[in-house]
Amino acid sequence: MTSRPIIAILRGITPEEAVPVARALVDAGIDRIEVPLNSPDPYDSIAAMLDAVGDVAQIGAGTVLEVPQVEQLASLGAHMVVSPDTNATVIMATKALNMQSYPGCFTPTECFTALAAGADGLKLFPASLLGTAGLKAVKAVLPKTAETYAVGGVGAEDFSSWRAAGITGFGIGSALYAPGMSAADVRARADALVAAWEKVT
Repeated sequence: MTSRPIIAILRGITPEEAVPVARALVDAGIDRIEVPLNSPDPYDSIAAMLDAVGDVAQIGAGTVLEVPQVEQLASLGAHMVVSPDTNATVIMATKALNMQSYPGCFTPTECFTALAAGADGLKLFPASLLGTAGLKAVKAVLPKTAETYAVGGVGAEDFSSWRAAGITGFGIGSALYAPGMSAADVRARADALVAAWEKVT
C-alpha cells in the first residue's frame, strides 16, 4: 500500500474504539494514526492499535509536551510523536528513541528550530490562520526538503489550494473522526478523504 501523507487525528477516542477505527482507516488507505494524549486512556489505545495494525501503519501520539511522555511512547513501540508546539528537547528525545517527530510550528523561527532539532516534518498549526499565502511565504525560506503538514481547520475541500501552495500533507481531525463515531462512519469519511487526495496528486 502506498503511504499517503495524511495523519488521522483521533482526539477523544477510547481503547474500545481504537482497533475498529484503526482498521477502518488502514482499509481506506490512511496509515498514519495519531491518538492525542488528552484522549481517554491514550496509551491503552495506542498499544491496542500497535498490536492490531502496527505492522502496516505508523501509530503514535499527539499533544506530546514532555520527554517522559516520549519515553512512555517508545516503551510501547510507537512510531511517531506529534506536538502542538516546537520543543527542541522533545524533538531530540523523540529522534534519540528512533521515532518520527512532527512538532507544531507557525513562524519561520519555530520551523527552523524544529528542523535543527531533527524534526521529520513540520506541523503547521493552526493552518487555518496561517493560510496558503502564509505557507508560501514560509516555504520561500525553508529548505526544499522540509516536509510540511497543514493541521487545524483544513479538510478535503482545502486539499487543492494547499497542495498548489506547496504543502506536503495534512493532519485531519474532526473532519475524519469525532468521539462516539462508528468505525463504518470513519471509513466513509476516510474513503472520501483518500479520493480527494488522489485528485490533487
